[in-house]
Amino acid sequence: MAKPIVVTFEGEESAFSIQKVSRSRLYGSRQRVPLDPTGSRCRRAALTDDGSLLLLQGMTAQGYFDTKGAWVPNNTLVGITPDGEEADKVSSTLGVPQELQGPVDPTVVLDLSVNSIYSLEPEEVSEGLTARLASGEIFTFRFAYRTGYNVDVGVLVGNDNGLFALVGRSRPSEWNELEQLVQPLLEEDEDDLDDDLDFEMF
Repeated sequence: MAKPIVVTFEGEESAFSIQKVSRSRLYGSRQRVPLDPTGSRCRRAALTDDGSLLLLQGMTAQGYFDTKGAWVPNNTLVGITPDGEEADKVSSTLGVPQELQGPVDPTVVLDLSVNSIYSLEPEEVSEGLTARLASGEIFTFRFAYRTGYNVDVGVLVGNDNGLFALVGRSRPSEWNELEQLVQPLLEEDEDDLDDDLDFEMF
Protein backbone atom coordinates (compact mmCIF):
# COMPACT_ATOMS: atom_id res chain seq x y z
CA MET A 1 0.00 0.00 0.00
CA ALA A 2 1.28 3.45 -0.90
CA LYS A 3 2.38 5.87 1.78
CA PRO A 4 -0.09 8.63 2.65
CA ILE A 5 -0.17 12.19 1.38
CA VAL A 6 0.94 14.38 4.29
CA VAL A 7 0.38 18.15 4.16
CA THR A 8 0.99 21.05 6.52
CA PHE A 9 -1.54 23.84 6.93
CA GLU A 10 -1.29 26.65 9.48
CA GLY A 11 1.36 24.72 11.38
CA GLU A 12 -0.68 21.50 11.66
CA GLU A 13 -0.09 18.26 9.78
CA SER A 14 -2.81 16.27 8.06
CA ALA A 15 -2.50 12.82 6.51
CA PHE A 16 -4.62 11.10 3.86
CA SER A 17 -4.41 7.53 2.61
CA ILE A 18 -4.74 7.42 -1.16
CA GLN A 19 -6.40 5.21 -3.74
CA LYS A 20 -6.07 5.92 -7.43
CA VAL A 21 -9.31 6.58 -9.28
CA SER A 22 -9.35 4.82 -12.65
CA ARG A 23 -11.89 4.44 -15.43
CA SER A 24 -12.02 0.67 -14.85
CA ARG A 25 -12.72 1.21 -11.16
CA LEU A 26 -15.60 3.56 -11.96
CA TYR A 27 -17.17 1.80 -14.93
CA GLY A 28 -15.67 -1.70 -14.96
CA SER A 29 -13.61 -3.04 -17.84
CA ARG A 30 -13.53 -5.68 -20.53
CA GLN A 31 -10.49 -7.26 -22.09
CA ARG A 32 -10.15 -8.86 -25.49
CA VAL A 33 -8.02 -11.99 -25.11
CA PRO A 34 -6.31 -13.43 -28.21
CA LEU A 35 -6.03 -17.22 -28.32
CA ASP A 36 -3.86 -19.50 -30.42
CA PRO A 37 -5.26 -22.49 -32.39
CA THR A 38 -5.02 -24.68 -29.28
CA GLY A 39 -7.04 -22.23 -27.17
CA SER A 40 -4.08 -21.02 -25.12
CA ARG A 41 -3.74 -17.34 -24.38
CA CYS A 42 -1.28 -15.47 -26.60
CA ARG A 43 1.50 -13.34 -25.17
CA ARG A 44 2.43 -10.04 -26.72
CA ALA A 45 6.00 -9.73 -28.00
CA ALA A 46 8.06 -7.60 -30.35
CA LEU A 47 11.17 -8.08 -32.44
CA THR A 48 14.13 -5.75 -32.37
CA ASP A 49 14.83 -3.83 -35.59
CA ASP A 50 17.37 -6.41 -36.76
CA GLY A 51 15.03 -9.29 -35.92
CA SER A 52 17.57 -11.00 -33.68
CA LEU A 53 15.83 -10.61 -30.32
CA LEU A 54 12.30 -11.29 -29.12
CA LEU A 55 11.08 -8.87 -26.44
CA LEU A 56 8.28 -10.10 -24.19
CA GLN A 57 5.90 -7.88 -22.27
CA GLY A 58 7.65 -6.14 -19.38
CA MET A 59 11.17 -6.43 -20.78
CA THR A 60 11.24 -2.89 -22.18
CA ALA A 61 10.42 -1.51 -18.72
CA GLN A 62 13.74 -2.83 -17.42
CA GLY A 63 15.97 -1.15 -19.97
CA TYR A 64 16.73 -0.86 -23.67
CA PHE A 65 19.33 -1.70 -26.32
CA ASP A 66 21.46 1.13 -27.69
CA THR A 67 22.40 1.50 -31.37
CA LYS A 68 25.35 -0.89 -30.89
CA GLY A 69 23.18 -3.61 -29.35
CA ALA A 70 24.44 -3.11 -25.79
CA TRP A 71 21.92 -3.57 -22.98
CA VAL A 72 21.32 -0.40 -20.92
CA PRO A 73 19.37 -0.94 -17.64
CA ASN A 74 16.94 1.83 -16.76
CA ASN A 75 18.46 2.27 -13.31
CA THR A 76 21.68 3.51 -14.91
CA LEU A 77 19.95 6.32 -16.83
CA VAL A 78 20.28 9.90 -15.63
CA GLY A 79 18.34 13.06 -16.37
CA ILE A 80 20.02 15.88 -18.28
CA THR A 81 19.15 19.56 -17.91
CA PRO A 82 18.83 21.88 -20.95
CA ASP A 83 22.38 23.06 -20.10
CA GLY A 84 23.72 19.54 -20.50
CA GLU A 85 24.32 19.03 -16.77
CA GLU A 86 23.15 16.00 -14.82
CA ALA A 87 19.79 16.75 -13.17
CA ASP A 88 19.20 16.21 -9.48
CA LYS A 89 16.69 13.55 -8.53
CA VAL A 90 13.62 14.49 -6.53
CA SER A 91 12.57 12.18 -3.72
CA SER A 92 9.01 10.91 -3.44
CA THR A 93 6.78 13.28 -1.49
CA LEU A 94 4.56 10.48 -0.15
CA GLY A 95 4.81 10.29 3.61
CA VAL A 96 6.78 13.55 3.69
CA PRO A 97 4.95 16.70 4.89
CA GLN A 98 4.32 19.19 2.07
CA GLU A 99 3.30 22.78 2.72
CA LEU A 100 -0.14 23.61 1.33
CA GLN A 101 -0.35 26.72 -0.83
CA GLY A 102 -3.56 28.66 -0.93
CA PRO A 103 -6.42 28.81 -0.96
CA VAL A 104 -5.94 29.27 -4.70
CA ASP A 105 -8.24 30.47 -7.45
CA PRO A 106 -10.36 27.74 -9.10
CA THR A 107 -8.75 28.61 -12.45
CA VAL A 108 -5.70 26.70 -11.18
CA VAL A 109 -7.72 23.52 -11.68
CA LEU A 110 -8.82 24.60 -15.16
CA ASP A 111 -5.17 25.19 -16.12
CA LEU A 112 -4.08 21.78 -14.82
CA SER A 113 -3.32 19.00 -17.29
CA VAL A 114 -4.46 16.16 -15.01
CA ASN A 115 -2.52 12.90 -15.15
CA SER A 116 -3.95 11.13 -12.09
CA ILE A 117 -6.79 11.46 -9.62
CA TYR A 118 -6.60 10.01 -6.11
CA SER A 119 -9.46 9.43 -3.70
CA LEU A 120 -8.37 10.48 -0.22
CA GLU A 121 -9.36 8.90 3.07
CA PRO A 122 -8.59 11.16 6.05
CA GLU A 123 -6.30 9.52 8.58
CA GLU A 124 -5.57 12.52 10.78
CA VAL A 125 -6.79 15.91 9.55
CA SER A 126 -6.76 19.23 11.37
CA GLU A 127 -10.10 20.85 12.11
CA GLY A 128 -9.02 24.04 10.35
CA LEU A 129 -8.21 22.27 7.08
CA THR A 130 -11.40 20.20 7.28
CA ALA A 131 -13.49 23.35 7.60
CA ARG A 132 -11.69 25.13 4.76
CA LEU A 133 -12.13 22.19 2.39
CA ALA A 134 -15.80 21.84 3.38
CA SER A 135 -16.31 25.50 2.43
CA GLY A 136 -15.06 24.77 -1.10
CA GLU A 137 -11.54 26.20 -0.85
CA ILE A 138 -8.80 24.67 -3.01
CA PHE A 139 -5.14 24.14 -2.12
CA THR A 140 -2.03 23.05 -4.02
CA PHE A 141 1.06 21.10 -2.95
CA ARG A 142 4.13 19.44 -4.44
CA PHE A 143 3.59 15.83 -5.51
CA ALA A 144 6.00 13.14 -6.66
CA TYR A 145 4.69 9.58 -6.45
CA ARG A 146 8.14 8.04 -6.74
CA THR A 147 11.72 9.26 -6.78
CA GLY A 148 12.60 10.69 -10.18
CA TYR A 149 13.19 13.90 -12.06
CA ASN A 150 9.68 15.33 -12.17
CA VAL A 151 7.54 17.08 -9.58
CA ASP A 152 3.84 17.51 -10.33
CA VAL A 153 1.27 19.88 -8.93
CA GLY A 154 -1.20 18.33 -6.53
CA VAL A 155 -4.57 20.04 -6.03
CA LEU A 156 -6.48 19.23 -2.85
CA VAL A 157 -10.25 19.57 -3.28
CA GLY A 158 -13.36 18.38 -1.52
CA ASN A 159 -17.02 17.96 -2.46
CA ASP A 160 -20.10 16.02 -1.41
CA ASN A 161 -18.48 12.79 -2.66
CA GLY A 162 -15.34 13.12 -0.54
CA LEU A 163 -11.80 14.45 -0.77
CA PHE A 164 -9.61 14.18 -3.85
CA ALA A 165 -6.13 15.02 -5.07
CA LEU A 166 -5.82 16.02 -8.73
CA VAL A 167 -2.25 15.57 -9.95
CA GLY A 168 -0.75 16.97 -13.13
CA ARG A 169 1.19 19.75 -14.80
CA SER A 170 0.18 23.38 -14.93
CA ARG A 171 -0.51 24.44 -18.53
CA PRO A 172 -2.14 27.90 -18.47
CA SER A 173 -4.48 28.59 -21.39
CA GLU A 174 -4.43 31.77 -23.43
CA TRP A 175 -7.78 33.51 -23.64
CA ASN A 176 -9.05 36.39 -25.75
CA GLU A 177 -11.76 38.80 -24.69
CA LEU A 178 -14.80 39.18 -26.92
CA GLU A 179 -13.61 42.62 -27.97
CA GLN A 180 -10.17 41.35 -29.04
CA LEU A 181 -9.52 40.59 -32.68
CA VAL A 182 -7.79 37.29 -33.33
CA GLN A 183 -4.85 37.64 -35.66
CA PRO A 184 -4.73 34.96 -38.38
CA LEU A 185 -1.96 32.42 -37.96
CA LEU A 186 -1.16 32.42 -41.66
CA GLU A 187 -0.95 35.38 -43.97
CA GLU A 188 -3.42 35.45 -46.78
CA ASP A 189 -2.08 33.97 -49.96
CA GLU A 190 -1.80 36.70 -52.57
CA ASP A 191 -1.36 34.21 -55.35
CA ASP A 192 -4.06 34.88 -57.95
CA LEU A 193 -3.76 31.54 -59.75
CA ASP A 194 -7.28 30.64 -58.64
CA ASP A 195 -8.59 33.39 -60.89
CA ASP A 196 -7.09 31.62 -63.89
CA LEU A 197 -8.81 28.29 -63.30
CA ASP A 198 -11.10 27.11 -66.05
CA PHE A 199 -13.56 24.64 -64.62
CA GLU A 200 -14.26 23.24 -68.08
CA MET A 201 -10.85 21.56 -68.02
CA PHE A 202 -11.98 19.29 -65.14
